[in-house]
Amino acid sequence: MIDKKTHLLLDKGEALPIMEAFYTIQGEGYHKGTASYFIRTGGCDVGCHWCDVKESWDEKAHPIITVKEIVKKSLDFSDCVIVTGGEPLMWNMGPLTKELKKYNKKIHIETSGSHPLTGDWDWICLSPKKAKLPIDDAYKYADELKIIIYNNHDFVFAEEEAKKVNKKAILYLQPEWGKKEKMMPLMVDFVKKNPKWKLSLQTHKYLDIP
Repeated sequence: MIDKKTHLLLDKGEALPIMEAFYTIQGEGYHKGTASYFIRTGGCDVGCHWCDVKESWDEKAHPIITVKEIVKKSLDFSDCVIVTGGEPLMWNMGPLTKELKKYNKKIHIETSGSHPLTGDWDWICLSPKKAKLPIDDAYKYADELKIIIYNNHDFVFAEEEAKKVNKKAILYLQPEWGKKEKMMPLMVDFVKKNPKWKLSLQTHKYLDIP
């Protein structure tokens, strides 16, 4: 059971459930190849059946750590910090980004957009999911739109989502890892026919790094 004090810290965003934090190379999207410190929050209410971090879904399964301690552990690593999940916007990100900014960190977030945006971000990757679509405001703030391609209908979904996003957002299609051999030829053909889209690969998986 979580005590009242801890509940209050969670509500304020002064502590967060953290599944893991680690230093590696960003493998996906616009910033692929960049040395980055990842902070993976616990808790997700979207529930993609193909999710590769389903162990993140239950926030109660992960330790609750104060923002000051989370940030302290990041200081010896890259200036680039990526907050992911789970779904990080289930929590108030304001205190975390404020503390990271004190140390001039460049802060990115990977989100489904299913919850209101909190926090001050340098880069926002919006990855919509059919199970729980982004709220309307999410499309306004995305720096990149990343659609995971699992089946043929996901191309239709991608075009639907691209119509909603702001004009500056970079559009990416990324194969679901287990379906990459089947879907990649279709993705290559689609991007050639629709060059507003770019391919994103999970290069960290090819390199066998976290």
